[in-house]
Amino acid sequence: MSTLYDVLIIGGGPAGMSTAYLCHKHGLSYLVLESGKAIFQGIANSYPQGKLVYASKPKDAPEPFMVEELRPPDKPVTVESYLQYVQHFVQHENLNVQTDVAFEDIRDERDGLTVVTSRGSFKGRKVVLSFGSNIPRELSVYGDAKMVAKNVEDATKYVGVKTLVIGGGNTAADVVIAILKTKREVNDSQPVYWAHKSEKFDVNKETAQRLGEEILLGGNIRLLPGAMPRIGEVDEEGVDRLVIRINEFKQVDGIDLYHAMSFPMQNVIACIGSQGPVPIFDKLGVQTIACTAGVCKIAKEGERLVLLSSEFESTRKGVYVIGGAISPSYMKISEGAICEEKHPNLIYTAINDAYHVVEAIRGKLGR
Repeated sequence: MSTLYDVLIIGGGPAGMSTAYLCHKHGLSYLVLESGKAIFQGIANSYPQGKLVYASKPKDAPEPFMVEELRPPDKPVTVESYLQYVQHFVQHENLNVQTDVAFEDIRDERDGLTVVTSRGSFKGRKVVLSFGSNIPRELSVYGDAKMVAKNVEDATKYVGVKTLVIGGGNTAADVVIAILKTKREVNDSQPVYWAHKSEKFDVNKETAQRLGEEILLGGNIRLLPGAMPRIGEVDEEGVDRLVIRINEFKQVDGIDLYHAMSFPMQNVIACIGSQGPVPIFDKLGVQTIACTAGVCKIAKEGERLVLLSSEFESTRKGVYVIGGAISPSYMKISEGAICEEKHPNLIYTAINDAYHVVEAIRGKLGR
């Protein structure tokens, strides 16, 4: 029989780990499901090396940091130092975390909620969504295309195989450079194909210089400008593949010709930017409200903001949303009225959201 947790936490960043620690502290059973290889993966991915982490707090915020144990130090430290401290703290407290788990859906059950992931289903009485705002954009192709890697965490897995990197910016370029370097160091002659839907790759001067140096050292790269991912397919051996169109020839009879290449999905890395959490809210049936002139002062007109109670519970019963996923503002239901609530994307905000949500959940579960 599967475990029924009091709280399932989606995302292992500051909001998620604060929620986990407070559950641990107050005797609630819980499990953190993190899509990255380690906790705080979002901060690790988005902060440049050596960037300082501050104990920033809005000027008008009345509360102190409500989880002192995860508070950044008063004297700014590098992101690497802060992440190391957090890792040690999580290990010391023996917090219950599963990494490398992709969140997929939430289903209603008689005794609670079931969270569906890439590694099976988990049951909980309450679910806290704390996955932040920088959610990798999905590669939209026809057919049964599976999840595609969004970055390179272990370049050695691409040694000995033809690899396709999709995307024309600095992130894609960094991935290309990392794989080229790894292949070159082990004398792997298999190329890295770099595809972009535009005819022009747009990278900054420093990244272009590093890429040029890698190519001069012998990096084997094949550029595919103007290439479009078109379809996901399964070959005769049951391997999921991506077909990418590299040339198109318009014919007067309307039957166009094109050249294409096919790569196993596991050899494809899509670096095509981030999206906000709204598509996930839509999938989960969590209500959002579009901003109109005169209603929103923080968000832009037309942006959709998630609708939450004063306890951060969404319109889907038992599902709470905290942290960066609701920044820079959300729609708050309070005393029968709905108004925009400012919500800075800070470690402070994420930590204090967690405190209030765990207090609310404790009250509802009688703990």
